[in-house]
Parts: sequence; C-alpha cells; structure tokens
Amino acid sequence: MKGMGNMQGMMKQVQKMQKDMEKEQEELNKKEFVGKAANDYVKVIATGDRTVKDVQIKEDVIDPEDPEMLQDLIVSAVNDCLKNIENETKQTMGKYTKNLPGM
Repeated sequence: MKGMGNMQGMMKQVQKMQKDMEKEQEELNKKEFVGKAANDYVKVIATGDRTVKDVQIKEDVIDPEDPEMLQDLIVSAVNDCLKNIENETKQTMGKYTKNLPGM
C-alpha cells in the first residue's frame, strides 16, 4: 500500500503537535498574570488556568464611606487580568488552530 507511509507520517505529525499543544497549555496554566486598576490601586495576580492567587489593595483607596469604588476597582483589575490571560492564550495556542477549518 503506497499511501500508508504518508498516512503514518501525518499521524506522527499530529501526535507531535498534540504533545506540543499540551505542553504549552500546561506552561500557560502555571504562568502568573497581573491585572491592574486605576494607578495600580488594585492588582490581581492569577495563573493561566484563571486561578486567582493574590489581590493587592493599596490602603489609600480604602474608603469605608465608598465601598462601591473599591468593588469597581477589584472588578476592573480581575477583568484586566483575565484579558491578559486570554490574549496570551490566543497568541500562544492560536498557531495550532489558525489553519483548522471552523476555528
């Protein structure tokens, strides 16, 4: 069978690509990302698998009379962090999906 060698070669390439994807996804999941809000008053640190590791709040921004402002800053920092994770994930993993139909 003439085409079988070509098929086996293609399968090996697919398996290698899958291993490479898994390795890069694992590295992204471990990497830490930072999200910030308003002059770094609030910082959120999360890993690539979207696990929040730390929230840092500068004392100057804590106003007992205005908890909504602090809540907004936290939401903003979390969203910034998630956006950073998403951007890097697209950049890193996009090379695997850019030529696949439907992606």
